[in-house]
Amino acid sequence: MLSQSCIECLSLISVDDFRVINRRPTPAAIKLPSSPPSSVPTQHQQQQQQPRCPPSPAAAPPSPERRVVVANHLPIRAIPDPNKLSTAPWRFELDEDSLYLQLRDGFSPETEVWYVGCLKPEIDPKHQEEISQTLAENFRCVPVFLPPDVLNNFYHGFCKHYLWPLFHYMLPIKKYHRVKLGFFLHSPFPSSEIYRTIPVREEILRALLNCDLVGFHTFDYARHFLSCCSRMLGLDYESKRGYIGLEYFGRTVSIKILPVGIHMGQLESHLNGGEIVEKVKQLRDKYKGKTLIVGVDDLDIFKGISLKFLAMGRLLEQNPDLRGRVVLVQICNPARSKGKDVREVEDEINSVANSVNRRFGKAAEGYSPIVFINGGALTTMEKAAYYAVAECCVVNCIRDGMNLVSYKYTVCRQGSPVLDGDKIEKKKKSVLIVSEFIGCSPSLSGAIRVNPWNIEAVAIAMSEAITMKDDEKTMRHEKHYKYISSHDVAYWARSFDQDLERACRDHYNKRYWGVGFGLGFRIVALGPSFRKLEIEPILTAYRKTSSSSSRLVLLDYDGTMTPQASVDKSPSDEVIAVLNRLCDDPRNVVFVVSGRGKEPLSKWFSRCPKLGISAEHGYFTSWKRESSWEACHVVTDSDWKKIAEPVMELYTETTDGSFIEHKESALVWHYQEADAHFGQSQAKELLDHLENVLANEPVVVKRGQHIVEVKPQGVSKGIVVSNLISTMQSEGKSPDFLLCIGDDRSDEDMFESIASQVENPHSPSIAEVFACTVGQKPSMAKYYLDDTSEVIKLLQGLANASSGVERPWNRGLCKEEDER
Repeated sequence: MLSQSCIECLSLISVDDFRVINRRPTPAAIKLPSSPPSSVPTQHQQQQQQPRCPPSPAAAPPSPERRVVVANHLPIRAIPDPNKLSTAPWRFELDEDSLYLQLRDGFSPETEVWYVGCLKPEIDPKHQEEISQTLAENFRCVPVFLPPDVLNNFYHGFCKHYLWPLFHYMLPIKKYHRVKLGFFLHSPFPSSEIYRTIPVREEILRALLNCDLVGFHTFDYARHFLSCCSRMLGLDYESKRGYIGLEYFGRTVSIKILPVGIHMGQLESHLNGGEIVEKVKQLRDKYKGKTLIVGVDDLDIFKGISLKFLAMGRLLEQNPDLRGRVVLVQICNPARSKGKDVREVEDEINSVANSVNRRFGKAAEGYSPIVFINGGALTTMEKAAYYAVAECCVVNCIRDGMNLVSYKYTVCRQGSPVLDGDKIEKKKKSVLIVSEFIGCSPSLSGAIRVNPWNIEAVAIAMSEAITMKDDEKTMRHEKHYKYISSHDVAYWARSFDQDLERACRDHYNKRYWGVGFGLGFRIVALGPSFRKLEIEPILTAYRKTSSSSSRLVLLDYDGTMTPQASVDKSPSDEVIAVLNRLCDDPRNVVFVVSGRGKEPLSKWFSRCPKLGISAEHGYFTSWKRESSWEACHVVTDSDWKKIAEPVMELYTETTDGSFIEHKESALVWHYQEADAHFGQSQAKELLDHLENVLANEPVVVKRGQHIVEVKPQGVSKGIVVSNLISTMQSEGKSPDFLLCIGDDRSDEDMFESIASQVENPHSPSIAEVFACTVGQKPSMAKYYLDDTSEVIKLLQGLANASSGVERPWNRGLCKEEDER
């Protein structure tokens, strides 16, 4: 729970709103920070000071830019201080080793950087408000105090013991209006075969897609994420001018691929300090005459430490001459979680290390091939000293997100004037052995890549590193150092921030709506003019049509006048009745425009003698029941069907629940009754397959709602609109009123055609135009209705207006909409 002072500092939403969300009583007034931390530039301090009296608007300084970094833990060290008797018994300092703190170097000095997250120790509730004030004033940190049971279930339970085996961890996400929201996953993203085992798989994907920018270390991780979005949500990505984007509820969610870097300045400051010189000298004296291999890992099941030790044993077994000459120093950082699995890993590591040391160690000489050090007792400077003296670094993780150990090792091997002394001109050299399953591997082209499960291969890599010539070590080192020094954490932060700005540049051109609750919450972006179609405005326009003018009403069928999920696809008596009433008005021309074939449509609407029907997306048109069917003037043959049908049959055989619909002008593969995920996957593959084999044929391949359709070029519902309007104009019945309602992708062609007709100055103007989609979703239409029942009610209202009957529900619908 956030304190009031912290909420006010962030200014993301109003304090009153947050009180309602938290259902908490209003806390006492708390003094807000009057000045930022001392580390902020003086000019910035002056901007932040609270004036004694309000300045005039003209004199008010511009608000500084703000970045909010949200992570599980704040970049703060909390140290118990029992000497504080009357206040909270804690003192705080910045954790300079925290990657989240180092991100601030990528922003301009004028940018306010705030941090939101948890503190590692449990804080007594009576001290929480005081500590919140202290952290906000001195560190620009906003602590979130979770109840111990919630924190334990979330982090150590669901996160560490459930999600961690899949992709380490993931933080919960909330979306606020007008906030530019970026999310970077500092861990691998698993393949769809693994990810789909999570019960809340879709909820997590949808939560991530509420962001404007989603970042990953490598393309492999991004590819897995995109594959999951495709297979589980039916979303396809596009690459435009080097940027990858996913269209999701009217927004483009951008995908960022860039591995994070290290803080060069911090590491170089340690290398130039006086303390490290003495430490390096001690280590060189201790391991004089020996080749030192170093490894630094967290204590968890993914770091492959025991596999590394087994490879060390195999190296000494196969190379007796290296016994007594090679030492592997393994520094092990404390585990980030707790539980049986961590204890088992630690026991296994100790067991393998002891076994190797007993077999190849020389007690009389004080030689142990494996030196196991508890990294929790080492400072950053001490670890840098080990890096600086080691000839080789082994990162043997079986799976890891990025792992910056290789980067730190390379920088430390570059040395410094303090470390080098008189040997400053000496060529630098280093050798890296890295697992092919970690994020840094693709960026280290000079490293020896290994499969950590292959003990033999890792042992051979160690031998190669030890015996490698100095010139080759230098070449590999220079290649790595050039990349690492130019792609540090500041570069990463600037690049991510710039891409976030680019991803959000259309924020103020759209309206955003929050839909759903919890992990089902999603952001829908709609055009500024997109609104619900109210009954009164359209009735007014409908009545204004003179007796000498005409109206054109275009209606999709499936999903518009009958629900998509309906088992019986034939029109109800209610639909037939309202269509007949509309057709009875001599000023109305009413058409059902559908992708279905002419045979079922003729049968279903045989009771509507004056209704026009456009079947197969406009390939066939009939103006009335007694009229003959007119085929469009597209010149084509059906030879392409001989190519497409066998391909569709192949996918039908392998996809249970799918079938092929044969139309005179088209072939349609339906998969509505198939497994949802498998059907979507097969549809995507079929679409690619058909596009390849039909590349030279005069047809188009399109994917719709649970269908993949192949039809002749030049046939679309948009062409239907143009042809109908042109025919009416040629007969002197140019429409003054146009209503078009549809629900899926094919209907967007109608909306686009109508927009072009309206904007074309050379076309006769249509006084009143209402293009309406069914459901609140991104569309070329300017209006929407919620469902098919509202469509029928609207049509009934128009039919009543034609017959001069006014129904009470018309007024009621307007009142209900006003209340919304």
